[in-house]
Amino acid sequence: MAQISDLDLQNLRHLISGYETTHNKMKAYATQASDQSVKQFFQKASQSAKENKDQLMQFLQ
Repeated sequence: MAQISDLDLQNLRHLISGYETTHNKMKAYATQASDQSVKQFFQKASQSAKENKDQLMQFLQ
């Protein structure tokens, strides 16, 4: 894998942190939702944020 610059590394860390926060918030919202369609919406958003975070983490390996 090619070397990434310090700026790229900082940007990756920022994006990963944001997706982790989004994942956790959406998961929390899903557990609090009483309407099934709203619950599914937040579960889907949580899963999507986790997948995005996991994809970005691959750049750090």
